[in-house]
Amino acid sequence: MTTNGLSSLWTEPRAPDAPARVPRDWVLVGALMVTALLEGVLQDDVAWRPLATIVAVGLAPVLLWRRTHPLACVVVAFGAAMALGLASLLGGAPSVGLDTMIYLLVLVYALVRWGSGREIVIGLAVVAVAAGIGTVADYTGPADVFGGFAVLAAATGGAAFRYRAESWRRALDQSRSQERVGLARELHDIVAHHVSAIAVQAQAGRAIAGQRPEAALEALAVIEGEASRTLAEMRAMVRVLRDGAPAEHAPQPGVADLVSLARRAPIPVVDVELPDDLDDLPPQVDAAVYRLAQEALTNALRHARDASRVEIRVVEGAGRLRLHVTDDGQIDSARSVNHGFGLLGMTERVQLLGGTLRAGPAPERGWTVDAELPTKVRR
Repeated sequence: MTTNGLSSLWTEPRAPDAPARVPRDWVLVGALMVTALLEGVLQDDVAWRPLATIVAVGLAPVLLWRRTHPLACVVVAFGAAMALGLASLLGGAPSVGLDTMIYLLVLVYALVRWGSGREIVIGLAVVAVAAGIGTVADYTGPADVFGGFAVLAAATGGAAFRYRAESWRRALDQSRSQERVGLARELHDIVAHHVSAIAVQAQAGRAIAGQRPEAALEALAVIEGEASRTLAEMRAMVRVLRDGAPAEHAPQPGVADLVSLARRAPIPVVDVELPDDLDDLPPQVDAAVYRLAQEALTNALRHARDASRVEIRVVEGAGRLRLHVTDDGQIDSARSVNHGFGLLGMTERVQLLGGTLRAGPAPERGWTVDAELPTKVRR
C-alpha cells in the first residue's frame, strides 16, 4: 500500500490553473527585501553580516516564480541555505542567516500546492537535506524542533489547499457534466416531439394531397405551427445559455399544459385526465411530468403503428404523483425497453427526483409508461 501511495504521488501531475504573478507578489518581495536589509544592518551579532544580508535580500525575488517553477525555486533557495550551513559547519562559525529568511517556508507551501508529484518528492528531499545540514552546523534545541514543525506545517498547508481546490474542481466538473446531460435531455424532448409531429403530418399530407388538397393545406398549417413552436423553444433555451441565467428561469410547461399538448398531437384521440388541484406541485415535478408525457406521446407517434388513441392519466395521492400513458398501437418488433435516448432521458428525470419508471408492452395491445414521483422533493 505504501509503494502504491508513493507511486501515485510520483505520477501526480501539476495542479492546474496556477495563478499568474499578481501585484501583491511584488509588494511581498519588496517588503521582504527591505526587512532583510534592515535586519542585516541593524541587528547585532549577525555572523558574516555582508554575506548573510546579500543572500537574504537576493533570494526574496525567487518568490515571484514560486507557482510556475516551484521546484526550481526550492532548489535555488534551499541550495543557498544549504551552502550557508556548510560554510558555517566548515568555518566553525555560528549559524549564518537572518531571521527574515523564514520566508523560505512560502516556497515549501508553493511546492506542495502547485508542483507535480516528482517535483514535490525531489523538492522536499532538498529541504530535508538543507534542514539536516543546518541542524548539524548549529543545533539550538527547541528552535530546531520548531523549525521542523514549521516546515511540516507549510507542506501540510499546501497539501490541504491543493486537495480542497481539486475537490472543488471535480465538483464543478460534475456540475457541468450534469448540466450538459440536462441540456441534452431537454433538446431531445423538445426537438424529438415536434419533429415527430411534423413527420407524421407531412406523411399524412402527402398521402391525401391528390384526393383532398384542402386537407393537405391543413397538414401544412400544422407543420408550420410545430416548426414555429420548436424554433421558439430552441431560442428560449439558447437565450438561457447566452445570458447565463439559471435554467429554471426559462419558461417550463407543466402538468396543466398536457391538455394543449394533447390537442396538438396528430393522433385521432388523446384523452387526458388530470387531478383537480395542481397548485402545490414542486416545479421540478411539474415540469418532469410534462416532459415524461411528451416523450411517451412522441414514442407513440414514432413507434406505435396504427395508433388511434393515447390515454394520459395523472393521479395524485399518498405523497406520490403517478403518470400513466398508454396507446393502442401495434407493437413494433424493433421497439424495446432500451431503445434510443428518449427512455434514457425519462429514466434520468425520474431517478433525479427519487421516483420510479416502468415502460413496456401492454398486456393486450400497445405500449405503457408508468412513472411515480414524490410530491415533496428534497432541497
